[in-house]
Amino acid sequence: MAYHADSSDLTEKEVLTWEGFGTASRELAQIIADSGFSPDIIIAVARGGLLPAGALSYSLGVKLSDAMNVEFYTDVNETLPDPVLLAPLLDTENISGQKLLVVDDVADSGRTLALVVDILNEHNADVRSAVIYAKPRSVVSPDYVWRNTDQWIVFPWSDKPPVTPQP
Repeated sequence: MAYHADSSDLTEKEVLTWEGFGTASRELAQIIADSGFSPDIIIAVARGGLLPAGALSYSLGVKLSDAMNVEFYTDVNETLPDPVLLAPLLDTENISGQKLLVVDDVADSGRTLALVVDILNEHNADVRSAVIYAKPRSVVSPDYVWRNTDQWIVFPWSDKPPVTPQP
């Protein structure tokens, strides 16, 4: 079962609601559009980037999308030693020469985003990155950011534990 990080004991945190997510994703799409970058493919960093990538896909009118599965966080402020790619892996055969937008929910340490961008850069593609939130300690500066924060972020898709069968 996928793990859920419980942040209820944190007093200082950034809480993004579903309505706020709608605003954030639309405003982030506008930032990207205004930059002149028009991606051919949107690649989500799963799991956190799946919903933002989907929202940006619709807002930017980009129909091609894919995902890279990466595990790093194991709990609130707890990570594995390094981000790890998980199967299934992205089919990189047809991305050469393409304009790729890598999307994640947050660039916290930035190590996950750096891993994905570095892998995709090896395939002769124009790779840009977008996140809803960026933190000052991130080792990478995403190309497109909706908001900067140094707090733990509670996203609406992960603010509750997974559902289980009812008796």
